[in-house]
Amino acid sequence: MSRSMKIAIVDDEQDMRQSISQWLALSGFDTETYASAQDALKVIGPEFPGIVVSDIKMPGMDGMAFLKKLMSLDSTLPVIMITGHGDVPMAVEAMQLGAYDFLEKPFNPDRMTELAKRASQTRRLQLDNRALRRELSDGTVLMKKLIGSSPVMERLREDILDLGQADGHVLIDGETGTGKTLVAHALHAVGPRAGKKFVQLSCAAHDEDTLAAKLFGPISDGTTLPLIEEARGGTLCLEDIEALPQTLQARLLTVINEQGSPAETRIIAVSNLQEQDKTCEDVLRPDLFYRLAAMRITLPPLRQRGEDILTLFTRLSDQFAEEYGCDAPEVSAQEAAQLLQAPWPGNVRQLINVAERAVLQNRRGSGTIASLLMADNEETQPVMTTEGKPLKEYVEAFERMLIDNTMRRHKGSIVNVMDELCLPRRTLNEKMAKYGLSRSDYL
Repeated sequence: MSRSMKIAIVDDEQDMRQSISQWLALSGFDTETYASAQDALKVIGPEFPGIVVSDIKMPGMDGMAFLKKLMSLDSTLPVIMITGHGDVPMAVEAMQLGAYDFLEKPFNPDRMTELAKRASQTRRLQLDNRALRRELSDGTVLMKKLIGSSPVMERLREDILDLGQADGHVLIDGETGTGKTLVAHALHAVGPRAGKKFVQLSCAAHDEDTLAAKLFGPISDGTTLPLIEEARGGTLCLEDIEALPQTLQARLLTVINEQGSPAETRIIAVSNLQEQDKTCEDVLRPDLFYRLAAMRITLPPLRQRGEDILTLFTRLSDQFAEEYGCDAPEVSAQEAAQLLQAPWPGNVRQLINVAERAVLQNRRGSGTIASLLMADNEETQPVMTTEGKPLKEYVEAFERMLIDNTMRRHKGSIVNVMDELCLPRRTLNEKMAKYGLSRSDYL
């Protein structure tokens, strides 16, 4: 999710900071102005959602001292320095201290805008990556990402909590797009190794020699540890484990055997085997397979998750609608049935794509969800699953989605929801209890 970036403008000259602010505001930026570094430091911290534009020569704390303080708070914060004529050597020193770039007075306003855009993009990426790292180390957050109340998802969450605490090696398999890497992170985050290193490697992304060096060493530059060592005490996640060559399977088995129990490094192997006539057991050495698969999680395909499909679609379309600044599409009963019946060969990853395209279609005022599902299949008509469901299941799934959507739109106002859905309070309360919906979730 993209976030709005601010620009803090720090200059003791009122005319200068106002002119910079006005120009950047006209360019679409959210600006804040400060007459001194001390004033700015009351607001700017390590998580400041934006960048800083600062003059170098200021009374009190000058720009260089200000830059040093900012770098001590957050060394990744982009700071653009403004220098007077002849102060280029000072600007070069500022760059060495960590400044993002500098502008020499009198500067071209378009150059200022271009620098601000690039610095803001850099900052957004930094903060998003930082937030992602926090999420991937927080078991509570990760478990909330495993959305769904279907029996298979309830069982999956229970398995993650149980196997996370067990701390043995794990094999995760399932169809593409079901969220296997997310589950690997969750297993690490809810177990005794939470807070220790989580190291990932795709076995399909490198040739055998490169894989051997990355996993077991030696590393040619001598500056980094092989991943088996880097992950010591934590978790090593080996994605596409079926692509690990036989010789390296033998070396990995040796390492596992030498570590004993409990293992110094936990191995979580993720299988993305696609051939229908093969399983991970067919391509791994039997002794390695049984060491890894002593604990095993098979992720359910989306088509088996029932009304979770509608819940996920609603959450995703709301997120994309917020990102694109438009309304989420309203889902009709017929479209809800089509979402529930679609085969979803790409699983959650495919659903994410469909939700984003549905939002973009809705913004343009054209297209249907059915057309998106049709486009995802080679057939001229939308392909439906062969797993028939009773009409009652479709009706209940749509009813739950409708109440959920209306509650979120009215931020938990029971009176407004009753009016829109023409339901008496008792009936609404009964249906919310039936579907596990709580008013407190919408406030």
